[in-house]
Amino acid sequence: MRDVRAALRQQRIETPSWAYANSGTRFKVFAQPGVPRNPEEKIADAGVVHRLTGVAPTVALHIPWDKVDDYAALAKHAADHGVGIGAINANVFQDDDYKLGSVTNPDPAVRRKATDHLLECVDIMDATGSRDLKLWFSDGTNYPGQDSIRARQDRLAEALSEVYDRLGDHQRMLLEYKLFEPAFYTTDVPDWGTSYAHCIELGPKATVCIDTGHHAPGTNIEFIVAFLLRAGKLGAFDFNSRFYADDDLMVGAADPFQLFRIMHEIVSADALGEEAGIAFMLDQCHNIEPKIPAIIRSVLNVQEATAKALLVDADALAAAQQAGDVLGANAVLMDAYNTDVRPLLREVREEMGLDPDPIAAYQRSGYFEKIVAERVGGEQAGWGA
Repeated sequence: MRDVRAALRQQRIETPSWAYANSGTRFKVFAQPGVPRNPEEKIADAGVVHRLTGVAPTVALHIPWDKVDDYAALAKHAADHGVGIGAINANVFQDDDYKLGSVTNPDPAVRRKATDHLLECVDIMDATGSRDLKLWFSDGTNYPGQDSIRARQDRLAEALSEVYDRLGDHQRMLLEYKLFEPAFYTTDVPDWGTSYAHCIELGPKATVCIDTGHHAPGTNIEFIVAFLLRAGKLGAFDFNSRFYADDDLMVGAADPFQLFRIMHEIVSADALGEEAGIAFMLDQCHNIEPKIPAIIRSVLNVQEATAKALLVDADALAAAQQAGDVLGANAVLMDAYNTDVRPLLREVREEMGLDPDPIAAYQRSGYFEKIVAERVGGEQAGWGA
């Protein structure tokens, strides 16, 4: 049990700046009181989440949603709030120029503009000390014949190669994928295999980012996790939940058993610690729920899934698998999953000098009342709805 407690104390989960701001769907953004008006206030909120949970020491930025004049000063501001700047997320999907794609656009001038933005994000990483550049492309086509599928892959590879060559020795690229939307016929990076193939071609500093909401129904995500772990190409997660498509709901809301199965693969590969190099990030869009408590809830859900994965009796599981004991092996997993780990996590938090119930602690803190009084006219995360 001591090793389990140590692993839980050392767990690290990155929160996203945009999840603290007003956000919504293409139909509507519902404004909430007290949301941040600038990147500095987003970081302040992330600092609160880390102080209450003890396991969320970095916050990801999204450019240009979090654009500032002085990124070194922003990094110092983060440090003053007890957190660091995590992944830098590029945005090449909201300008009118990108209607037919960004780095895969048939127009070389548009491709140049998009690639220059990616290079700008590496400059920002230099200023903030960030390790990870996270790339997601909405590029694709809506109709057969609209563009050459193969030529778009060539254009993508060319842009990725230029950005890869710009990365520093301790920086890396995380290439995310998405099945569909906003492109409906072909998406240029639609699945883990496409991302993996480009990362293999690029080299060791390019790895795959798995967004748990970006898959077709029924996809076995833990298989993808296991494959990429074996290949040394799993760089990060964007944790969220989906019921139908890319819902971006709180982690574990739709299928907590899936989250457990994913974390079981991570624990089995001894890839939970920072030395394994996997960034466990949240990527959520809080349409109707309060921002900070929703992020805390997701952090707690990841912790619970991790605790259950750590409780799997690895020796008993291996013995059952070796013996071909199908039911016995499944029972080992289910015993761990059905364990109520909340008392254990409360004890771990007390050992860390934290309140055992972070959400209740937040509600008692008065922080929400403070930001409601101080912040008027909070910004959207970047939606134009």
